[in-house]
Amino acid sequence: MDTSSFPPPPSTPSASSQLVVQRVRHTLRARHLQVVRRTDISPGFVRLTLAGPDLDGFVSAGFDDHVKLILPRPGLERPELPEIQDGRPVFAGPRPVLRDYTPARFDAAAGELDIEVALHDAGPASDWAAAAFIGQWVGIAGPRGSMVVPMGFDWHWLIGDDTALPAIARRLAELPAHTAATVRIQVRHVGDRRALTSAATLDVQWVPHLPEAVESLVLPQGAGYIWAAGESADMVAVRTAVLAKPGVDAKHMRIASYWKRGVADHHEALG
Repeated sequence: MDTSSFPPPPSTPSASSQLVVQRVRHTLRARHLQVVRRTDISPGFVRLTLAGPDLDGFVSAGFDDHVKLILPRPGLERPELPEIQDGRPVFAGPRPVLRDYTPARFDAAAGELDIEVALHDAGPASDWAAAAFIGQWVGIAGPRGSMVVPMGFDWHWLIGDDTALPAIARRLAELPAHTAATVRIQVRHVGDRRALTSAATLDVQWVPHLPEAVESLVLPQGAGYIWAAGESADMVAVRTAVLAKPGVDAKHMRIASYWKRGVADHHEALG
C-alpha cells in the first residue's frame, strides 16, 4: 500500500530517550466527499476511494488515526455536515449515522482518501458501503488528532482483529528495514486474510484468539512499541497479557477498543 502522501513519521532517533510518542492535535473540520472508486479487497472488505475539493488541507499523521464517516439520512443525496463549535461537531437536525474508520491511504497530489469497510456485520455503515456507487456522496469529520509513533524502535508488535487491519497494513507500509514487526491478526473469515508487506522484518500469523496469541509471545531485546486494537473484551484481555510480561514499558504501548459487542459506534482507549 502506498502511503507516501502521509506526513513522514519522525526520523530514527539515536537514543532511547528520543523514543517519545507525539500527540498532535488537528483543527476539526467536516467535509463532503464522493466515492470515485471501489475495490473489493476480499469477501468481507471493500475499499472506497473518496475525493473532492473538500479534501484540501486534510491531515493524517498517525497510522491509527480515525475519521468519522457521516452517512446521508434517508431521502438526502448528501449528508448534513455538522457545524464545528468550540472544536466539537454540532448537528442542526437529527444526528446522522456516524462510524469511525482509519484513513488507510491519503494521496494529497491525487486528492484521494481510502477507507476500508468490513462487510460481514449487518449495520447502516456496512450496508451503505456494500451498495456504495461511483459518485455517491458521503461526509467525513476529523481526524481530531494523531498519535505519531517514532520509527526508531527496534521492534513493534501489531495485534488486532478485522477492524484493525487497515491500521496494521498502513503501519507496516511505513516501517523501515532496520526494525522488526510481530503481527498477530484474528479474522472471522479465512477469506479475509491478505498479503501484508513491509520493509521491516516480518513475523505474521493469523490466529484464532488474540489474548492466547499474545500470552505466547516473548518480549524481544531492545526498545519496542506494542499496539493492539479490536473488540473491547478481547483488548482488555490482551492488555492484561501484555502487562504481565516482565520488562514491558507502559509508555510504549497503546491498546484500543475499536468496537464492543452489542454497542454501536464504540471507540475507547484502554492504555
